[in-house]
Amino acid sequence: MTQTVPLKKRSKRAQKEYHSRQRASWMGVNPVTRVVPSGKNYDRRKIKQDTRDAKNSLI
Repeated sequence: MTQTVPLKKRSKRAQKEYHSRQRASWMGVNPVTRVVPSGKNYDRRKIKQDTRDAKNSLI
């Protein structure tokens, strides 16, 4: 039977190693692609697309 030492009672080096292992892998997920763009920001491409869609719907 193995007893585990609480994280707060471990040395700073052991705590650092534990935390670095916890954040080491994203399991193949790219966190950059998970950012949702804000709807309030000015986006020139979005405005161009909206105007194209409006012109096509009139025709």
